[in-house]
Amino acid sequence: MKTIGLVGGITWQSTLDYYRIINQETIRLLGGSHSARILLYSFDWEEINGLRNSGNFEKVGPRLAEEALRLESLGAGVILLCANTAHKFAGEVRQRLSVPLIHIADATGKEIMSKGLKKVLLLGTQYTMQERFISEKLEKEYRVDVVVPGDNDIREISRIIFEELVNAKFLHSSKKYLMELIHSTPDIDGVILGCTELPLVIKPEDTTLTLIDTTYLHAKAAVAFANRMN
Repeated sequence: MKTIGLVGGITWQSTLDYYRIINQETIRLLGGSHSARILLYSFDWEEINGLRNSGNFEKVGPRLAEEALRLESLGAGVILLCANTAHKFAGEVRQRLSVPLIHIADATGKEIMSKGLKKVLLLGTQYTMQERFISEKLEKEYRVDVVVPGDNDIREISRIIFEELVNAKFLHSSKKYLMELIHSTPDIDGVILGCTELPLVIKPEDTTLTLIDTTYLHAKAAVAFANRMN
């Protein structure tokens, strides 16, 4: 069993789910009283959010790489960035590592292919929806049509994430807004919950559409890799 290195704290609420899912999937896979070998660096969210608010978001990349390298030096055999938005810097981080980094879009794309989905709605932060570091990878490598909301909706979704969900505020009005947006988007057969906080508020029972929970899929992919027999 390889040790899984988690670069988390972006935010702690979703990082908690990573820890839980990885251990649940480990015992499901291995049985007995097994649990996962995990090294976790958890950012102070104020550091990341401060860089974002001050217009210095590009400085997040070097910090992610620094802490990923620290986990590698402590014995991590695989690294996860525990946030979709952090994958804006995945290439930069991967270049610094000697161990694999599992990209969240790969875990997502494989699930989309297995479900036979053709057109999906991507929800996430403004960075994730507008800058295409997730959607472009999915379109090119997994042959799925990815759509995003309009500009006003992008701004509102991002506000909900950064002002509410990252602070563990789960408002009924915001959930209602998100569900109305999902159900008013034409011709989609799935929804990517492309922010690791979104599965905290949008649940499978809320819609008949296929929900792609990137947190769960990313964590599950880490367990499969860590326990791969070579």
